[in-house]
Amino acid sequence: MKIVISPAKSLDFETQLPTNNYTQGVFLDEAAKLNAVLKKKSPKKLSELMSISSNLGELNWQRNQDWQLPFNLENARQAIYAFKGDVYIGIDAYNLPISKLDELQSKLRILSGQYGLLKPLDLIQPYRLEMGTKLTVGSKKDLYQFWDKKITHQLNEELVNNEVFINLASNEYFKVIKPALLNAKIITPVFKDYKDGKLKIISFFAKKARGLMVRYIIDNSIENIEDLKGFNLEGYAFDSNLSSEKELVFTR
Repeated sequence: MKIVISPAKSLDFETQLPTNNYTQGVFLDEAAKLNAVLKKKSPKKLSELMSISSNLGELNWQRNQDWQLPFNLENARQAIYAFKGDVYIGIDAYNLPISKLDELQSKLRILSGQYGLLKPLDLIQPYRLEMGTKLTVGSKKDLYQFWDKKITHQLNEELVNNEVFINLASNEYFKVIKPALLNAKIITPVFKDYKDGKLKIISFFAKKARGLMVRYIIDNSIENIEDLKGFNLEGYAFDSNLSSEKELVFTR
């Protein structure tokens, strides 16, 4: 099984790491090219490009100036411990048994505007570059053009025959993958909550549920779709009436 998720804007480079094991990303040359473009932009230009505050513009200007290869545990941190958003609250990686790290490393992939595709233990340095950012790089008008088919080809390199592919990424990030070229059947779990008598996708809950599903898959060594339907954390339950072959709907 392979799972893809989105990164997070919030980062944690302070909490003590539970392991010193790490790997290096496959797209560090591409990440360096992107950094070279970002490094030339002033704090004001970064704020305009990313629609962020002047304070965040200053912060990310400094991050871009400090960014340099090679990565090590002195200047970088494993991706799964660096991202801190709602999805990662659900995964709760800091409390994942160390014995489960190999399985997490094998199954989980994180899509990233700057790093392309990350394994959980791949080192990253602090950055902000959402996939939807209209950053011009040479003749490429945005990150979707920059990454083009590279991420899809890398996923195909890692997929084995008939491996289940679970999409737990946001639409913004999943758009960088070319489904028609991917050598796998894509299954997308959807999480809905009853609110005011109606079923709705509530962003905060849905993001956390994506992380909870990652954790459920790893904790239970899930390998197939039938077992995935048993997901029942925090009150969610599989709804066969709302689900389809490509979309598994969980409600609460």
